[in-house]
Amino acid sequence: MSVEKPILDCRDILELLPHRYPFLLVDKVIEINLPQNLTAVKNVTFNEPFFPGHFPGIPVMPGVMILESLAQACGLLAIKVAGLAADSGMILYFAGIDNARFKRPVVPGDRLILKAKLLKNKRDIWKFEARAEVDGELACSAEMMCALRDGRKPAVSNTSSPNE
Repeated sequence: MSVEKPILDCRDILELLPHRYPFLLVDKVIEINLPQNLTAVKNVTFNEPFFPGHFPGIPVMPGVMILESLAQACGLLAIKVAGLAADSGMILYFAGIDNARFKRPVVPGDRLILKAKLLKNKRDIWKFEARAEVDGELACSAEMMCALRDGRKPAVSNTSSPNE
């Protein structure tokens, strides 16, 4: 059994993404071909915090968590393509999704292979083709959009008081 040496390990990912447990859903990056694509891994374990409720006795990874895993892989690709430093303060926000399809359940013990392919980048908007596979079989696919924003600035500003 061969094990890939990660290009980015969990410590590297923690420096690049703002996500933390239980919402960091990428364990390592095993391939990067800039600027086209990135392949990452999410090892799905029975200890995931969503399994007790989804579903009791029949643990299935929620589709939204698979999509979030893919969004994080897309974010890592955009960060590497843009050449952002870990301390830049820039954050990629999930901005849209099209054509999401689920083809098989993802269960504890699965090794989710996350594939992100850059389709286009215009200013601060990034569009990707994303695929999640288990044992070479498609589990989920979608087109995703992310928006690059300064995370040090408030996302929403409220300049007036509610009583005005």
